[in-house]
Amino acid sequence: MTISRRRFLEGSLIAGAVALLGTQWLFEDGAEAAAFPFTLTDAEWKKRLTDGQYKVLRRRATEAPFSSPLNTEHGKGVFQCAGCAQPLFASATKFDSGTGWPSFWQPISKGAVRTRSDSDLGMERTEVLCARCGGHLGHVFDDGPKPTGLRYCMNGVAMKFVRA
Repeated sequence: MTISRRRFLEGSLIAGAVALLGTQWLFEDGAEAAAFPFTLTDAEWKKRLTDGQYKVLRRRATEAPFSSPLNTEHGKGVFQCAGCAQPLFASATKFDSGTGWPSFWQPISKGAVRTRSDSDLGMERTEVLCARCGGHLGHVFDDGPKPTGLRYCMNGVAMKFVRA
């Protein structure tokens, strides 16, 4: 089997776009979102969320470090998903990681978040999603404090804080 130069270049461009942009754009029709209990259309998400929340939760963007007021939030309460109000993290598990993003050493419950492999940007990471709506929250790393040794590095704009 032979392949034309044109087909090879087209395939290379598509593969390069997927490597650079990730695969989120492949699921704009909601196919991936259907795997979560709380779903909305793209238009409904745009109405429900601020521009920053939409970019992070629905398009997997990352907010600038040290830009979220939640980074310095130290009150007692619960951090919830800004998209669907799913409880995500208890304030007792929050710690200052020095990274510029709110960080936690464990979710509020085992079923609060989901994870998946993320190889965007040419590196292997573990993405953290809201288990209820599938919103992108951030990533989890294995350089956190005891007792788990994990660092859930979350985008503050993806969450809301509810005081106890």
